Formats: sequence, structure tokens, C-alpha cells
Amino acid sequence: MLRSSGSRPHFPRSLRELVYGLYARRVEGRLDHAQVPKHIGVILDGNRRWARASGGTAEQGHQAGAEKIKELLGWCAETDVEVVTLWLLSTDNLDRPENELVPLLGIIEDAVRDLGSDGRWRVHHVGNMDLLPGRTQSVLKEAEQTTGGVDGILVNVAVGYGGRQEIADAVRSLLAEQARRGTSIEELAEVLEVEHISEHLYTRGQPDPDLVIRTSGEQRLSGFMLWQSAHSEYYFCEVFWPAFRKVDFLRALRDYAARHRRYGG
Repeated sequence: MLRSSGSRPHFPRSLRELVYGLYARRVEGRLDHAQVPKHIGVILDGNRRWARASGGTAEQGHQAGAEKIKELLGWCAETDVEVVTLWLLSTDNLDRPENELVPLLGIIEDAVRDLGSDGRWRVHHVGNMDLLPGRTQSVLKEAEQTTGGVDGILVNVAVGYGGRQEIADAVRSLLAEQARRGTSIEELAEVLEVEHISEHLYTRGQPDPDLVIRTSGEQRLSGFMLWQSAHSEYYFCEVFWPAFRKVDFLRALRDYAARHRRYGG
């Protein structure tokens, strides 16, 4: 029996899930796979707020967010997405108190290990490795090495990542490379092109993201892939990351496809 509070009905959870499932299949059935983005960047936001709303701890929120990652990648595989970039930890997050940062790093390490052992994904770290603790570095390097030959979705795990930091690191790498070749600053300045910097980004050799999704209702990029997202479409979703559903993902793809048809070349 349906219960109501005032004029707004409250549906049993099983019925809500059935309705969402039917709606998701309807949206997916109408999805044009030719219009699906090949590279999706995701800002996994709202873990702590989801936990507070659920009466849990921040650590429980981050754990729930980590468990959502493989669901997302499964949905991406079903819709022919080729590259996914997940922002798991920003450079600003590294300034959190130790009692918050240490458990968060442990959850991220476990999530990366899980992705590395799954056998379906090719894991690549994006971020400044030198800013991370040694144990986290080891986990990231091992996941990259063990999945290097996997023929699946390329999963960029952005850990210790900041957009400004990435550009600074790219310029530093470019200058060091040119110095080894004996190129002077003046000579480099005369020939410097956008592509020269792109070749030194954390994502060098990859396509730029077609679509950037941010959960939790925040409508800003917070420095995520500043260089690469110059021509990306953005989709801001109201739900917190641990509550992100397949229907939310499909809505983002549908919205992207509609914009792509209107404005694409």
C-alpha cells in the first residue's frame, strides 16, 4: 500500500527501484551510441554530505563513494565510453588533518588495487606522484604496471591532482626536456605552440574529455582538467556521488548527445 504525507506520496523502495529501472532502460534504449562521449571526466563530489545526510561518518561516505566506481565503469563499458578520468583526491585535499587524510588515502588505495585486480580496466595515474605518501605511490605504480596490457577502458585515477599543478608540471617538464637538447629559453619562446605543452600533461597521448560530470549540485570545475576541458561539455548533477544511479549517468549522456547534435561539427 502507498503511504502519503500531506499531498506527496511516499513509494516503497522496491517500487521506486522498479520505476527507476524501467525509466533507465527507456533512456538507454533511445541513446544514440554514435553520440556517446569517448572520454568522460568525473568529479566524484558529495561523499561527506551524503554521509551526514545518512547519519554516517565521513569515512563511511568515502567508502560508499569508492564502491560506486566500478558501477560507473560498468555503465561506461555498456555505452562504448573509452576513457574515464576519476578525480579521487585533489592537491588541496592533501592539506586535510591527518585523522581525515590517512583513512581517505587508505580507501583510495583499496579502490585502486581493486581496479588493478579486476582485469577489465587499464589504470593510469594522473597527478603529482611526488606529493603522495610512499605507500600510495606504490599502489598506483603497481596498478599501472599490472594493467598495462589490458584491452579495456582506460581509467585515469586523479590522485594528488590539481589543474594548475598539472600545467606547472607540464611547463617544467617541457623546459627540462628542451634544456637537455641544448635549446635556450629565447629559442623555445620563438617556436612554442600549444601542442608543446599538451605533450607534457599527465594525460598526454589521450583525447581530451568530451564530457565532464560533477555530482552533488556544485556548478564549478574547481581546477579539474583546466587545460583539457577547454572544449568539453559540462553536466552538473544534483545527487551526491554515493547516490549516483545509472539513470543519472544516462541522463548525462542524453544531455551531451542533444548538445552535440545542436552544436557539433
